Amino acid sequence: MTKINDDLFGEIEFDLYWSGKTSIVMFGKKYEIILSIDGEEDANFSPIQREAYTNFMTNMGEIMNAVELGILEYYEENFEEYRDMADEAEADRIAPEISTVEGLGKLVIPTQLIVRRVRKNGVRRIGLVCDCTWDIDNGVGVRIEDEKVEEVDYQDIVL
Repeated sequence: MTKINDDLFGEIEFDLYWSGKTSIVMFGKKYEIILSIDGEEDANFSPIQREAYTNFMTNMGEIMNAVELGILEYYEENFEEYRDMADEAEADRIAPEISTVEGLGKLVIPTQLIVRRVRKNGVRRIGLVCDCTWDIDNGVGVRIEDEKVEEVDYQDIVL
């Protein structure tokens, strides 16, 4: 296992992909989560990957506000389905009726930030992976491109 101390990403190690730790603020709380960077063992990360991470960290407040609203919208569209699969007491615990971002803070926990490989289009791509109470198997993923939330769905969209 190769370990390096990168100027931007900090202490990271390679085991199929590069990983380390980073901190984000979500729902008004600070979380230490896994930082994953798509790349080869030579750690030759592209300038666009570095820019994606730098821009995310610099504009975290604005981006995370959009992420939280995106997850709330996704939840509001889907929570009834999860409630229907559980008994009433369980439904109120895993998929309660909420209408605010603050209510989501009890249901969603960020676990991983992924700096994706650059495609030919040169788009800066970040993925955020979260665990959630209503779907413990699939969680929630948020695809962020050029600092804008593009999609919220199962975490598969960013893995």
